[in-house]
Amino acid sequence: MDLLDVRNLNVNFQLKREDLAALIDINFSLKHGERIAFVGESGAGKSILGFSIVNLISRPGYIKSGSIKLNGNELSHLSNRQMRHIRGKRIAMIFQDPMMTLNPVLTVGEQMVEAIRSHTDLRKKEAKNLAIAKLAQVQIASPENRFNQYPHELSGGMRQRVIIAIALLLKPDIIIADEPTTALDVTIQAEILELLKHICDDNNVALILISHDLGVVSRVAERTIVMYAGRIVEQGPTLEIINDPQHPYTQGLLNALPQMSLPGHRLNQIEGAMPSLNDRPKGCAFHTRCPYVMDKCKQKQPDSLYNGVSHVACFMVEDMMKEISDESYDFDEGDGPDNGAYLLSISQQKGDV
Repeated sequence: MDLLDVRNLNVNFQLKREDLAALIDINFSLKHGERIAFVGESGAGKSILGFSIVNLISRPGYIKSGSIKLNGNELSHLSNRQMRHIRGKRIAMIFQDPMMTLNPVLTVGEQMVEAIRSHTDLRKKEAKNLAIAKLAQVQIASPENRFNQYPHELSGGMRQRVIIAIALLLKPDIIIADEPTTALDVTIQAEILELLKHICDDNNVALILISHDLGVVSRVAERTIVMYAGRIVEQGPTLEIINDPQHPYTQGLLNALPQMSLPGHRLNQIEGAMPSLNDRPKGCAFHTRCPYVMDKCKQKQPDSLYNGVSHVACFMVEDMMKEISDESYDFDEGDGPDNGAYLLSISQQKGDV
């Protein structure tokens, strides 16, 4: 059984005149100890998805339909009181800005002890010892001293380590990390990502990393899910997504990385901008920015199809799969190449995916 199973999830925002869809037919699963990442530009729906899993969507947002199961138990219909036993204890969350997450008028230790005692029967001294042990686990020097300090007395990287330590306090099954390195410099980013990776591996904790940076994702995630305008457009093994992106949007994200541009030249970019919720185009939402747009892209949404390596929602890939399927009839059964490998080789030869 999968640890987390999300099926046909739809999240809307209810306004006076209309309902706006923020997430549309989201499907994915997460195994014990697995590390996956959600990638996309701002407005793709990544953070909304993270909040939906722990039912932190507040009005006017709401889960319209779909299923979110943790170890087979449905979460989407639980009340806030019931979800308090899930948040922090079974599913922990690391937010973007640690300074906004930590209470500035309480010491680090007070906040950690409060989190422990709200979910367990540990005494104050036992909770303190556990908190100090977790601070040491995230490689904070002199954890006994940091325990008594206020958030403003710590550096940005140190505060992020404290947030990770708080997430680990109750041995959660899943950690959702929402842009955990956005406010940090490059060196500290690398340290935090390696720390998250090792902690998840050592404790068999599953990780959901939310990021806009495929470079960050490539260091941590085993599987990557690319989102655009509230939908999943591509998902598969991270190495395959990085080395052979199939969807034009994924290709654009990779080409926009600084290392993909020549020194002294302008950085590559995807023309246009992410559509707003009330201005999502008909058909494939990416067609207004896609260099390979076809007429049918403007009329209907492509299905997500498995191409032998990853799942992709793109008519261009769908047409290529049909072409390969037609060509495969030329082979006798057992004599032809593996469909997935054949698709990859043809794709690379054509150079159009």
